[in-house]
Amino acid sequence: MDAVGDAVARLVREERPRVLATLIRVTGGIDPAEDAVQEAAVRALETWPRDGVPDDPRAWLLVAARRRAIDVIRREARRAGKEAEAMAIRGAAPGPLPGDPPGAETVRDDMLRLVFTCCHPALSTEAQVALALRTLGGLTTAEVARGLLVPEATMAKRITRAKQKIARAGIPYRVPPAAELPGRVAGVAATLYLIFNEGYAAGGGEDLVRGALTGEAVRLARLLAGLMPDDPTVLGLLALLLLHDARRAARTDPAGCPVLLPDQDRTRWDAAQIKEGVELVGAALRRTPDRPDPYVVQAAIAACHALAPSYDATPWEAVVSWYDVLLTVRDEPVVRLNRAVAVAERDGPAAGLALVEDIGGLEGYPWWHATRAELLRRAGRPGEASAAYERALALDLSVPQAGHLRRRLADLAS
Repeated sequence: MDAVGDAVARLVREERPRVLATLIRVTGGIDPAEDAVQEAAVRALETWPRDGVPDDPRAWLLVAARRRAIDVIRREARRAGKEAEAMAIRGAAPGPLPGDPPGAETVRDDMLRLVFTCCHPALSTEAQVALALRTLGGLTTAEVARGLLVPEATMAKRITRAKQKIARAGIPYRVPPAAELPGRVAGVAATLYLIFNEGYAAGGGEDLVRGALTGEAVRLARLLAGLMPDDPTVLGLLALLLLHDARRAARTDPAGCPVLLPDQDRTRWDAAQIKEGVELVGAALRRTPDRPDPYVVQAAIAACHALAPSYDATPWEAVVSWYDVLLTVRDEPVVRLNRAVAVAERDGPAAGLALVEDIGGLEGYPWWHATRAELLRRAGRPGEASAAYERALALDLSVPQAGHLRRRLADLAS
């Protein structure tokens, strides 16, 4: 694919989730909407490089997808009412749906509706996150599986079962009433965070950062904060996303290669986002005096990095302490890995390496091997470091991530 084709493919991928969210609302089903949007995407990839990108790509895709859905319903009509259904789809327009709670008219956002549909409590937490990543994030099943560290076949079955359950249970496509929001926030927060993470450091493809995903996650987190302005999880999530996203401009060089935190030009960080994020951390901490919230604690860690004037001035003692707090509410292998990195900065590579090698369950996670490689390198064990780099490179990585590790490996060999 040439440069024009690549740009068109990227644009289609960026617009797909919002088009899909709207079409799910007007068709009432995920599968028919996905099929119609996929057909529209194929047509765009065929015609836009030749005829030019339309002035409003999203509207073009939505019209094409809606027409496709109408055509399918008409062809498959075998019982009374199907033609009326097609006409309803033709006339559907954005806006609040019947049955939305009072005040929902202010939330004119199909993506937020779809978040709550995918994160309905009738679905398991694993199914909620997987389905939302597939539909909202526009990730392939393989990308979702990689992000959640499960086999692709397992993920495909999980997503299919989730769609079937939504259809059988008649789960409504709407923002829930205010009384239901607190019970739904955990699944929604987990979903938005994973969507952001896939955009922040894409697990595959040509780009390290997928700005459409990070931007969409931040936008949806803001909408969620508007619905639940006093919820610490929501405030912590928004703070965390803002503080990470503030570093976006400094995270790659002009060639798109990764620039690691110690080498980033901190003058390129977004000061306004950092200020907002830090203020949100303070507000969220005041709302969690008794039990730490995982997102608030992670945001506090991000604030330690964001406020440090240089990498050498990072308060590693505070970072490690916050990770200790995080482990009391989220004792997971990746959290332990991140804590080990902080310990290595505070106490030296040998201390961090001992912790890394004591973590189980991450053999299929490339960054466990890459972290181990870096610490082995710093500990003066180049042969073992080379083997660890090779193990990381054998796993799924984006092109920029793999290129970075190959350069580290080549430097080690030379």
